[in-house]
Amino acid sequence: MNIFFPELCLGCQSVLTDNEKHLCSGCRHQLPITNFHRERNNPVERIFRGRVKLERGTALLRFEKRGIVQQLLHNLKYRHREEIGLIFGRWMGELLYDEKEFSTVDAVVPVPIHKNKLRRRGYNQVTQFGKEVARKLNAEYLDDVLLKSQPTRTKVFQKRLSRWTQDDGVFTLNHSDKLKNKHVLVVDDIITTGATIEACSLTLNKESGIKISVAAIAIAE
Repeated sequence: MNIFFPELCLGCQSVLTDNEKHLCSGCRHQLPITNFHRERNNPVERIFRGRVKLERGTALLRFEKRGIVQQLLHNLKYRHREEIGLIFGRWMGELLYDEKEFSTVDAVVPVPIHKNKLRRRGYNQVTQFGKEVARKLNAEYLDDVLLKSQPTRTKVFQKRLSRWTQDDGVFTLNHSDKLKNKHVLVVDDIITTGATIEACSLTLNKESGIKISVAAIAIAE
């Protein structure tokens, strides 16, 4: 079967060897790992300073245009390769489990997509990532508490004010009592301006006693 239908690397599309799974050794070695989970005042936390009160913030990888991370996120988001989210979720969960501040997370909440986009695409690209992080942290995965009530245009790079204006007011809470006095980890695929997560966090903060942390697969610095 492997002769006729070889398993290909999700990063570079080369044929994987028997000892490789999902990613070839070359692509694995190219992954720009951040180790932000060990670092206070890291670039993720600095993005939200003065905008949202965070317990902690982190991203697994650095996003570079035309780099391996861009290819992987494109495959995850537009080519139905949800196993990419699972791989990085498992990896991220293992890293966070050993960190004191992240180990207190009670619930993992994905950044939602609008129901129309969900229907067209068939899945939220953050789902598998979030589920695996939640599983590793022994936390609840709650994808029904934060909803996107209005569609917005998808643009990876926009000025912060423009992104914030688009996202402001488009998120609503549902069954918010599930979040009361909880430490919530908001997860997304990529952090660019931080506007989307800022809008999500401001909405979540309407519930009393909530503490918020953030984790993403990648950050575009």
